[in-house]
Amino acid sequence: MIDLTGHTALITGSTQGVGASIATSLCQAGARVILHGLRDDSAAQATLARCRQSRKDTELVLFDLSSDIERVQQDFATRILEQYPGIDLLVNNAGIFIDSPFLEMNPAIFDRTFHINVRAPYFITQAFAKHWVARSISGRILFTGSINGLLAEPTHTAYDASKGAVAALVRSLCVSLAPHAIRVNAIAPGLVRTPLTDQVLSTDRAMLKWMQLHTPNQTVPSADVCGPMAAFLLSDLAHHIHGQTIYIDGGMSAWQQPDLPDSCRSAMQAQP
Repeated sequence: MIDLTGHTALITGSTQGVGASIATSLCQAGARVILHGLRDDSAAQATLARCRQSRKDTELVLFDLSSDIERVQQDFATRILEQYPGIDLLVNNAGIFIDSPFLEMNPAIFDRTFHINVRAPYFITQAFAKHWVARSISGRILFTGSINGLLAEPTHTAYDASKGAVAALVRSLCVSLAPHAIRVNAIAPGLVRTPLTDQVLSTDRAMLKWMQLHTPNQTVPSADVCGPMAAFLLSDLAHHIHGQTIYIDGGMSAWQQPDLPDSCRSAMQAQP
């Protein structure tokens, strides 16, 4: 039922992980996709090949989003809009996690985190919105947030704050852009398997069991679970969904006390 035929999407950070899952799902739904990455490596080529199984016109652009914001707008966003003037879907997926513990955090790490996770997508979105409003294009925007925008971790202060900012940004942009027939929403994955998380999960069984315990369906899936929801939110089926963050987390965000000690569990069960 999800049909994106006739649409063209730019997906930042889409050569692997969640971004690659979104790209694959959008191609399967009929959209033309412009992949974005930092480098043309084996992961990028594998994603490009997978997308081209559905859409042979899938392309890859390379750009470093850590560049100063004027370059991000002019050399990246504006250039893509000039090359693909009919583009009407934007997925702000690129992000980084490079945190140090709070007492060791320095301004460089904090600023880089917010630049990639918040500032760059903010101004990319602004460039796209200006283009769409001037041409009466009913654009659709999707951000990739995180369960960390809702639930905190002790060594993730900058990352958590940036993803909380993304959730707030989605609401604010909804209010600003809905009158222009531009929809803004977000997906927020819980823990999913990506090249980054697999470095830990594939070697640390205790960590895997801990994360399974904190997920009601006891599953840590691949990033492929994210793509179909992204395609849905960008499709006509979601025409009345604005300013929302949809959690793709196996129920993790709903569970208050997943690791309750047995002694406390028994006491709570004995209450009338």
